[in-house]
Amino acid sequence: MRVSTRQLATLMAVVLATLAGGYVVTGQLAVAAAAGCRVDYRVTSQWSGGFGADVTVTNHGDAINGWTLTWNFVTGQGVTQAWNATVTQNGAAVTARNASHNGAIGTNATVNFGFNGSWTTANPVPPTFTLNGTVCGGTATPTVSPCAGPSTPPASPSSPSASPGRVTVWLAGDSTMANPSGGAACPAGWGGQFAPYFTNGVTVVNSAVGGRSIQTWLYDPNVTSNKNSAGECIVSPATYSSRWRAMLDRSTGMKAGDYLFIQFGINDGTSTCPRHVGSARYKELLGVMARAARERGAHPVFLTPVAAIRCNGNTAVGNRGFLTETFDAAVANGNVPVIDLHRLSYTLYNRLGLCPNNGDYTQGPVGAFFCNDHTHFEAAGARQIAGVVAGAVRNQRLGLAAYLR
Repeated sequence: MRVSTRQLATLMAVVLATLAGGYVVTGQLAVAAAAGCRVDYRVTSQWSGGFGADVTVTNHGDAINGWTLTWNFVTGQGVTQAWNATVTQNGAAVTARNASHNGAIGTNATVNFGFNGSWTTANPVPPTFTLNGTVCGGTATPTVSPCAGPSTPPASPSSPSASPGRVTVWLAGDSTMANPSGGAACPAGWGGQFAPYFTNGVTVVNSAVGGRSIQTWLYDPNVTSNKNSAGECIVSPATYSSRWRAMLDRSTGMKAGDYLFIQFGINDGTSTCPRHVGSARYKELLGVMARAARERGAHPVFLTPVAAIRCNGNTAVGNRGFLTETFDAAVANGNVPVIDLHRLSYTLYNRLGLCPNNGDYTQGPVGAFFCNDHTHFEAAGARQIAGVVAGAVRNQRLGLAAYLR
């Protein structure tokens, strides 16, 4: 049998594509080589009933504008939260579609997304992945044993069997979160007491500032004292504050795997500018921050505002606004996790018996917890609020729980 030069060149192209790890489909040799792909699936942390995963897709074919990655879980695992992709699940079948900012994958380029999931009897890695209809090669690398039953994973997400990489927890908020200023002991925000709850794998960067609403935190010093026709404070020029620009810095700011904790809602209810923020604007700005974090591979977490101490007889009761707005914004932005610090804090006050009190914040249990007001914390109080937040991280099984002591 004689082989033409054209046939020989085609045959060599197929061989080279196969050796390079591309996928070849009979009858569509050139197209098949162009459609090659690789998926690297990594279980980044695992705990009883939950896990975190990182997925990197490499396109070995022609450039793609819009991608869909599919796979099947084989033991009933589920996706509970995702970032940098829209992930849906129907039974065992999982579909991940590109986010608005990462739909293009050039030749030999990669795209990355992650998710948190649930498991019951075992957590094996998916056997195959398909990108835009083409089966991909690659590796599946769990950081913990994926085949063990419920008794094998660590009893708590704070004790992973393999140490995760270093992450930074970025904090954005007001005085109830901020570090003490000017050497004063009071007020002390809970953010300054957060780091001791984590292992050395976590760095906490506390950028909370006293007296700020979400808008003044984002846009200092450019929020004016005048309102527009919608009743919102005018921002001019619309330039971000240095603290937010530092978090957005591609070199030194938020990176993949980091966390951004956002807690406002105390100063935002002020009727006058520059601190005033309306309901719709509040939700809008939470979305701005969440999207910016996710665009960098970081995980946003919303917190409702911590409660002041207010008693109704023997019971501490809630007293903050912007609660519904926080939960609404979380849903509108792809189910951002919400720590309901408002409810958790006044529940703590009840457990500590801080009600009733005579309003004297200089003595007794309430004086040890609060500064000489009903809002700000002594260091001991801040430490307990930080512990409440750390407990919520664990109880809600956020990926960050893998770093808790």
